[in-house]
Amino acid sequence: MTNERTPDHPIDPIFVQRWSPRAFEPAAMPERDLLRALEAARWAPSAYNVQPWRFLYALRGDAHWDVWLELLAAGNREWARNASALVFVVSDTLLRYQGEKTPSRSHSFDTGAAWAQLALQAAKLGYHAHGIGGLDYERAREVLGVPEGYAVEMAAAIGRRASPDTLPEALREREHPSPRRPTTESAFRGGFPR
Repeated sequence: MTNERTPDHPIDPIFVQRWSPRAFEPAAMPERDLLRALEAARWAPSAYNVQPWRFLYALRGDAHWDVWLELLAAGNREWARNASALVFVVSDTLLRYQGEKTPSRSHSFDTGAAWAQLALQAAKLGYHAHGIGGLDYERAREVLGVPEGYAVEMAAAIGRRASPDTLPEALREREHPSPRRPTTESAFRGGFPR
């Protein structure tokens, strides 16, 4: 499959090459590859450098793989079961800085930056990462042992792409890089348009 997305301005090709497929090869992923993607996430910027992100992961074949899959909504579970890794992204909702704990306004934003770096590094390694918002958040908190003060943000399936023919028919037609609206519809000089 070719990726025919074209940026409005010159950028590194990795940004348009990265996309979120659902068709994954049901193959193992060396833990060192996943750790490289997580290392990239580690270097994301964050307010006060508190690094609120936490990544809980399972590799295909782990003892808790099937239990973790059950945390996903049925439609996501159907295709994510073939991924090589599942990652649950969690953020610390408290700004723990200089011995103080106050509510953080940027924990989700900062954690999103880390997730983006993880996804881009995965793409550099020849993998794809598909973010998943459809999951049972309360059950995930319980099963994953997420303590109070932390928010389950999302999950992600990571692996190498497979043929769209491996997907249920209803998903096959959606198995292509999605377009983006023009930059002019998202970025505004001087304030929000009226």
